[in-house]
Amino acid sequence: MGQVKKDSRETFLFAAWATSILAIFGSLYFSEIRQYEPCLLCWYQRILMYPFALILGIAVVKKDYRISLYTMAMSAVGALISIYHYSLQKVPFMADNAVTCGRVPCTGQYINWLGFITIPFLALSAFIIIFTLSLIIWKKTKEAE
Repeated sequence: MGQVKKDSRETFLFAAWATSILAIFGSLYFSEIRQYEPCLLCWYQRILMYPFALILGIAVVKKDYRISLYTMAMSAVGALISIYHYSLQKVPFMADNAVTCGRVPCTGQYINWLGFITIPFLALSAFIIIFTLSLIIWKKTKEAE
């Protein structure tokens, strides 16, 4: 019997959704279980990450690859916020000139694994993965048209 070839875009879309779910559970672990209070920039990153679970989940079910344009835009904005936040933590000039951003300073590092992995770094990694997967889906969709 002939096998139906699975569209690789479906796999990439599912991987982007899975990345968003992992990022959400990671952020909830740090805030709800470890009791790390998020700073203002962490909240902005969450505001951009959390909708991915819903919109990518719906896109996976409906096999709607056009969503990739929107997820690229949202993940690019999230990545820029994460880069700025990470810079506040790791670049001395940025940290010294950082404005106060609420009860919890944005320069604080609840975790510092291997000397460079902080929570904004983890968020940046998720945004980059989602952006890259969305870009691949978008290119493959353009080729299919």
